[in-house]
Amino acid sequence: MTFPFKLVATDLDGTLLRGDETVSERTREALAAATSAGATHIVVTGRSVPWTRHILDDLGYDGLAVCGQGAQVYHAGEHKLLTSLTLDRQLAGLALSKVEAEVGPLALAASRDGLEGEVLVGPGYQVHEGRLPYVFVEDASEMWAAPLNKVYLQHPELDDDALATAARAAVGNLVDVVMAGPGVVEILPLGLSKATGLSLAARRLGVKAVDTIAFGDMPNDIPMFGWARHGVAMANAHDTLKAVAHEITASNEHDGIAVVLEELLRTGSVAATPH
Repeated sequence: MTFPFKLVATDLDGTLLRGDETVSERTREALAAATSAGATHIVVTGRSVPWTRHILDDLGYDGLAVCGQGAQVYHAGEHKLLTSLTLDRQLAGLALSKVEAEVGPLALAASRDGLEGEVLVGPGYQVHEGRLPYVFVEDASEMWAAPLNKVYLQHPELDDDALATAARAAVGNLVDVVMAGPGVVEILPLGLSKATGLSLAARRLGVKAVDTIAFGDMPNDIPMFGWARHGVAMANAHDTLKAVAHEITASNEHDGIAVVLEELLRTGSVAATPH
């Protein structure tokens, strides 16, 4: 049976990874079977390279990965950044002032550019303790001292959707705003998305959008679904992503990626479900 895709693009958090940040044996086997059938697996994540590398190493992953919401194309086997797009800090500062003028003071964090780029966390920003390394800075102005890929926003009262909506309305065409996960609203360079990073990586791999199946769970995966031929939302996905998905699978805790890949390997065809 011929596998119908040449590229399998998977988000990490809430998609490939379970809540404990592991990848199940069933999902590992399904991805291995898909690659044996001629497909390439590519990770497409909002995480920057320093927060992604240990997962790729655990998977024995030595190909390309798209990190930082599309800002970075990383060669895992060579531990090399192939492309990296940074955020214009002057524009970002102006955008933040416009958001704060609308909703009041924000708590901020920022992801520095580069293979070893640290995530800097300012006063009041709530982090997921124990999961990923970060550096606390007492003075938020320190965040702007070196090139950044993105800035993270939190508000003391607004939830993620409300903050993202308000920020998007306030910034106009200065920057882009995405909601990438629980407590994760980000400011990015204008026009940057997982789709732009994935298209760059796909070009390097010699594959096209029509060859691609994509898996995700959050609104920042919407552009990737728009680019790929077939978008699969996890059962735990945000409603806005489910609304544009071609198919909805089981949750990340119940091997949703494997469920779809096993069926594709068995039948060799896609059975799209209506939105």
